[in-house]
Amino acid sequence: MATNVLQLPEEEYILPGTRSCSGCGLALAYRHILKALGQKTILTIPASCLTVLHGLYPSTSVKLSNINTAFATTAASASGIVAALKALGKTDFTVVGVAGDGGTYDIGIQALSAAAERNTDFIYICYDNEGYMNTGTQRSSATPMGAFTTTTPTTKLEHKKDMLAIMEAHGIPYIASASAAYPLDLYDKVKKAKTIRGTRFILVNVPCSPGWGFPTRDVVKLGKLAIDTAMCVLHEVEDGVFRLTGRSRAMARSSKKKPVADYLKMQGRFRHIDAEHIDLLQEWLDQRWTRYVARHQLCEGGAEASKAGE
Repeated sequence: MATNVLQLPEEEYILPGTRSCSGCGLALAYRHILKALGQKTILTIPASCLTVLHGLYPSTSVKLSNINTAFATTAASASGIVAALKALGKTDFTVVGVAGDGGTYDIGIQALSAAAERNTDFIYICYDNEGYMNTGTQRSSATPMGAFTTTTPTTKLEHKKDMLAIMEAHGIPYIASASAAYPLDLYDKVKKAKTIRGTRFILVNVPCSPGWGFPTRDVVKLGKLAIDTAMCVLHEVEDGVFRLTGRSRAMARSSKKKPVADYLKMQGRFRHIDAEHIDLLQEWLDQRWTRYVARHQLCEGGAEASKAGE
């Protein structure tokens, strides 16, 4: 059963006064991620916006144990922590690596792939703000086509990398996508991931006001519009079984999806995108959405047939 807001733990693991930007989607998502993880958690994070949120030693705004690691080594660090806990005979901690899209899609993918191949027992959470946002808004391979960044001043020409498909190809037991705009869905997915052993991967869409160019008050509105246009699709893959979740599942049932132009026009980074590239992006989204819905219906039909045969 889905968690409602009254059922969320009262314990807060982020103290007031973080160093994150005003209206940061990551801060909203991280608050609920930590509520789901609880006290018995060891975090490891690379250089990133999240390092900024945590603060400068000896002060921090986060009440959980954390190791700051090098940009490429989040999964390697998490693997080492898992091995150390095993050597000490400690079995009641959850090890969690949290990195941005730059530290996951680009720089950290080698260590993550190696750990996933071994099915090392940790949760890896990638918060996707679609660029290197704390170092000057450079392009990453998660940046969508048509977006302006400081390293794509004439807009990016390639579609974003399908990191979820790459992780699924490793055959790990749990994969999910979530959004800062739907924190209860995110909370439930992290709670579920805690109950599963092996490598678990969760990708979280986090709108970034300074990097994307929208008013801070619109962070949730834009996050929801990302779902409504299928720029971000909420789903899970559990032991190979795919299913849409939350708002994306409701959209599949109603066959309603908003045009991507509604999403683009709210952001300064798409100010210079032309009609041709909007059409190309819409076509790419439509094709991808069709595949998601078809796969959901196939798995859902299989599950119902399995129940009928019991």
